[in-house]
Amino acid sequence: MQKALLIIDIQNDYFEKGAMTLVGSDQASINAGLILKKFRADHLPVIHIQHIALNPGATFFLPGTSGAEIHQQVNPEVQEKVIVKHYPNSFRETGLYDYLITNGITDLVICGMMTHMCVDATVRAAKDLGFNCILIGDACATKDQEIFGKKVKAQDVQNSFLASLDYFYASVMTADQFIHSDDHSR
Repeated sequence: MQKALLIIDIQNDYFEKGAMTLVGSDQASINAGLILKKFRADHLPVIHIQHIALNPGATFFLPGTSGAEIHQQVNPEVQEKVIVKHYPNSFRETGLYDYLITNGITDLVICGMMTHMCVDATVRAAKDLGFNCILIGDACATKDQEIFGKKVKAQDVQNSFLASLDYFYASVMTADQFIHSDDHSR
């Protein structure tokens, strides 16, 4: 069993004054930073996913902007892998799968943004591709959504997606639970 940390899209546009501010992005990034610190201390692989928007009409993560840069809370170190993606699923048209297989990685600890979009798509794809997943729920952030003309608060969106993923696709834990568990599973 080889474990790696996968940090998805913790980028400047998701923070205050960014082009797509999320609810709870500051606290989520702090918790992701704690997990990152543990992986670095344990000398385990870390993979950063960076979304760069190429589709016409995109309003955030635009190429060459400070908003597309990885947030300072989880800034990559030189030896850490950075994979650029253009779709919500971090595996789609990227080298992520090949990188994981080449490095013998079987287990992923995942955190990032947005829970309802890129985190959800990546966790589901990872499980379908045969990886064991732990999702650090409080190291993820999302935003209010709307359906049938009704607003759904970010916390409800967050809880619904985490609950759905916890059923089959991942073991959902808090940063504190993960850091203080011996085997890093339930």
